[in-house]
Amino acid sequence: MSAIIETQHLTHIYGHGLPDATTALEDVSFAVEEGDFVGIIGSTGSGKSTLISHFNGLLKPTSGRVLVGGEDIWADPKQIRRFRFMVGMVMQYPEYQLFEESVYKDIAFGPKNMGLDAAEIDRRVRAAAEFCGIPADHLERSPFELSGGQKRRVAIAGVMAMEPRILVLDEPAAGLDPEGRDTILSQIKDYHRRTGVTVLLVSHSMEDIARYADKVLVMDQRRIAMYDRVDKVFARAPELLELGLSVPQVTKIFLKLKEMGLDIDTDVYTMPYAVRTVLAALEKKKGVAGC
Repeated sequence: MSAIIETQHLTHIYGHGLPDATTALEDVSFAVEEGDFVGIIGSTGSGKSTLISHFNGLLKPTSGRVLVGGEDIWADPKQIRRFRFMVGMVMQYPEYQLFEESVYKDIAFGPKNMGLDAAEIDRRVRAAAEFCGIPADHLERSPFELSGGQKRRVAIAGVMAMEPRILVLDEPAAGLDPEGRDTILSQIKDYHRRTGVTVLLVSHSMEDIARYADKVLVMDQRRIAMYDRVDKVFARAPELLELGLSVPQVTKIFLKLKEMGLDIDTDVYTMPYAVRTVLAALEKKKGVAGC
């Protein structure tokens, strides 16, 4: 498969040329294949938010390039609006950006700005609302009458309604209770499965990344520290801990079991995987005992 989004030697310096200039990204190169679900993790100040802000042109590289669909998004600055429709961005606490008098109008805002006709706008609004679990009878309500989790779903639906090829989400479940968190992330994963859209998810929760992502990009000190499949990244749990990052609780348990002398794999990052690993270890032990 071809890369849908790519950075080539991307560097970003805030206040470039000024005495207090700060380097936020340094020589970052990686590619995301179309249809991937990539989790992005890293400690505070590692460069995660700066990185994703380049994907739809919110920030311009100090040096290097950002390619979407094989095209340099800054080759012609007049075309940047086109790429912003291709890359849908959901920033932290997106519900604070709701402003229309009804849920329907808020979700329709993006498609309307794309110049679509009324019938297509209506189709997209209702499809996005369904993806995000927004009942049809909520569409005419004011978004400000809704709960925090419902507002979050409306904001995400507004981005989905533009039907971007790439969906980028910065901590989309931040501040929600566990039930609301699971609902939002499960709906995003379902959207990914059903549409094949490429998803990049920034999260501080290792459990969320392990559960929903297929690949993981680890940022550390403005650079990429790791980029691989989920199982391969969490197999390097000791290195993640050295970077000051957490790992899923189940991974910590298996590391402790290994430390205690058990002959068991430690590249375990979800409960279903943990169950399979334990059963495999028991079968192995049984086979040895029967010899």
